[in-house]
Amino acid sequence: MARPFLFVATETEIKLRARPDAKSAIEALGYRVRTARELEADQLYDRAGAELRGADKILRLRRRSSRSTLTYKGPALRAPYKSREEIEVDVTDGAAFELILAGLGYQPSFCYEKYRTTFAKDTEPGLITLDETPVGDFLELEGPGEWIDTTALQLGYSQADYITGSYASLYRVFCETHPERVPTAMTFQD
Repeated sequence: MARPFLFVATETEIKLRARPDAKSAIEALGYRVRTARELEADQLYDRAGAELRGADKILRLRRRSSRSTLTYKGPALRAPYKSREEIEVDVTDGAAFELILAGLGYQPSFCYEKYRTTFAKDTEPGLITLDETPVGDFLELEGPGEWIDTTALQLGYSQADYITGSYASLYRVFCETHPERVPTAMTFQD
């Protein structure tokens, strides 16, 4: 019997507000598309009373194309990068897994979408993603801290530009100036 893919690691990353020339700047550094642009729909889950959010933990079901991935993220350290434990497993039936989560007392808490393109270079230890979201475009640099600093500098950014917040926190700030938006869903349909 085949086992589902399981990934356990410490994730270290930052976000940057993407400039209009981001894709060409990434490619000018020798990075090539590893995963073509695709829609990712991420649904966060929590218990009543926001137990996970209060502990700075995340339980997420991500859907893209015909794949679903369940992710647990532990509490984050945020100086100067966001670094946290990350455990992921592929889920063959996302809808059935949502029923399992509901049966265990987890409820949908925040949904967000992005079009994501992933870039990599064989000689480098990190990944660059270009995320197109309903609240703007962002780069994510994920890898060792030294690589993040070097790559950000090569792209024209400094540590002052680093964003260590989540898309949920960025969206909450956005909703403060856009009260017509639904605070629990950062989707392209809103």
